[in-house]
Amino acid sequence: MKKIALVTGGSRGIGLAIALKLAGNGYDLAVNGIRNENEVINALEGIESEGSRAVYCRGDISIPEEREAVLEKVVSKLGTPDLLVNNAGVAPLKRLDALDLTEESYDRVMRINLKGPYFLTQAVARMMIEKKKTDNSFSGKIINIGSISATVVSPNRSEYCISKAGFAMHSSVWAARLAEFDISVYEVRPGVIRTDMTAAVVEKYDKLIGQGLNIQPRWGLPEDVAVSVLSLASDSFPFSTGGVFMVDGGLTINRL
Repeated sequence: MKKIALVTGGSRGIGLAIALKLAGNGYDLAVNGIRNENEVINALEGIESEGSRAVYCRGDISIPEEREAVLEKVVSKLGTPDLLVNNAGVAPLKRLDALDLTEESYDRVMRINLKGPYFLTQAVARMMIEKKKTDNSFSGKIINIGSISATVVSPNRSEYCISKAGFAMHSSVWAARLAEFDISVYEVRPGVIRTDMTAAVVEKYDKLIGQGLNIQPRWGLPEDVAVSVLSLASDSFPFSTGGVFMVDGGLTINRL
């Protein structure tokens, strides 16, 4: 019997790469996003081509009513998730100096990058705990896709950096709280990954990577993140709850 994974932001970029990797390795997929279903058909077909079921659960998880509807669809169509991948997140609509940051932009990023994942995790964790009571073999996992921006400062997108620093604590909080229920929580922290989010700054990062930004002199790819998620999901790290796994090509290693 296949396991069930809920991947937020799972219809493109890093999220889709994760969904495809999980689909090819024993998971049925509940894919969450905010686009209309007709815009994600290709993504769903790609998941199904791996031999797995794919259910699209549209909704903004930072809005309580929509979050509840997403979870109701996941459970009714597939069942209680064995794995939650908190991947969805947004960059600022406009990169502004910290001195010019607006409250509107700050609130938007915090709502989507922090509030939504927190309360989705809370709801899924409760579901996992209940399932554990009736199925002792059940072992839930939560994997959070963070960012090197948790520790690497970009003053022209400070709200994003602050949200990712908070998200890192989110991972630690839930790892500590859920360990007694045998629910492991991990954070994967990507570096510069070639996705829609970085499409507007390709020239900038091409130059920086060429100048040695990463120890490994290339862009990261969504597939690099996906293989890390699969390793964590597949019980390869049973004694590492709360662990942070860097997928950054060595960018954050201090060098002289």
